[in-house]
Amino acid sequence: MTRPTPLFETAFAEDCSLQTKPRRLSRRQVFGWALGAALAAPLTGCSPPLPPLRVGSIVFPGYELMFLARELGLLAPEAVRLVEMRSNTDVLRALGAGQLEAAALTLDELLSARADGVDLRVVLVLDISEGSDVVLGRPGIRRAADLKGRRIGVEDSAGGAVMLGALLDAAGLSVEQIHKVPITLNRSIEFYASGLLDAVVTAEPWAGTLEAQGAHRLFDSSAIPGLIVDVLAVRADAVERQLSALRRLVSAQFEALAAFQRNPEQVAPQLAPRLQVAPENVNAAFRGLKLPDAAQNRAWLQPGGPLQQSADSLMKLMVKQSLLKQAIDLRQLSDARGLGKR
Repeated sequence: MTRPTPLFETAFAEDCSLQTKPRRLSRRQVFGWALGAALAAPLTGCSPPLPPLRVGSIVFPGYELMFLARELGLLAPEAVRLVEMRSNTDVLRALGAGQLEAAALTLDELLSARADGVDLRVVLVLDISEGSDVVLGRPGIRRAADLKGRRIGVEDSAGGAVMLGALLDAAGLSVEQIHKVPITLNRSIEFYASGLLDAVVTAEPWAGTLEAQGAHRLFDSSAIPGLIVDVLAVRADAVERQLSALRRLVSAQFEALAAFQRNPEQVAPQLAPRLQVAPENVNAAFRGLKLPDAAQNRAWLQPGGPLQQSADSLMKLMVKQSLLKQAIDLRQLSDARGLGKR
């Protein structure tokens, strides 16, 4: 499911180098560092250090612990550079062009990228939706079966297709018995407020806002565990080359997760600005998201494990929904080396 628009836009310069254009805070470009390293190399007689691992991400609660790690000083900027981007399309384009080595993606986005020839490996499961994705109806609609003949807003993505298909199965309805209205997640509240929809397929943090306005929960992702998953994906050619930086990122992610779980109120002020919510509403933004720790990630990433099973089920659905032209090779889907030794 496509995730929301962050505070930063991404532009591609004529020389195809990746640049971030902040709307609020300026950021140094990576090229000054790279040029300095290149100039220093002949003087020292040593090979220049590797440039930082560039990790693309839009704003979404499940992705924010990486940024919390940066705020807590757990990420060395010379090893890992987080790149805030405007849309999932920008992220996938940059990955394909080799302008990012890694990115936070939904599992369906990763499958689409692999189908397009970008060899990505899952090195970390960031979150699993267990109620964060939801179908909400207007107050008069109390059951999923009441949606027959109604207008349902849903994003044109694999995540949207998963949620809509599961909802219709639960209601005993076919897609021909409802009116599907294309929307984007970040406009869920706007579309609902317009009166054009009887129900909407959405996710946190918008779901909480709509429920506060009287929308009624008809179905959520807790009924389809393991199908809506967010992952940290890395280009296969970068895993080996920048394994040390990758391990530092994964370690920092788990440290930030521990800090968030231990004392969420203390770190909420650091998470709130990017999520564009008040600190007291940060916890609600994570409602329905399972955030796997290191042990759970090892289980998910093992050959034939939950990740492989989820990807296989999702791929079949995407082929059925014409979101993939054909089945793709799911071998070497994951790489657990970023987790380090037990």
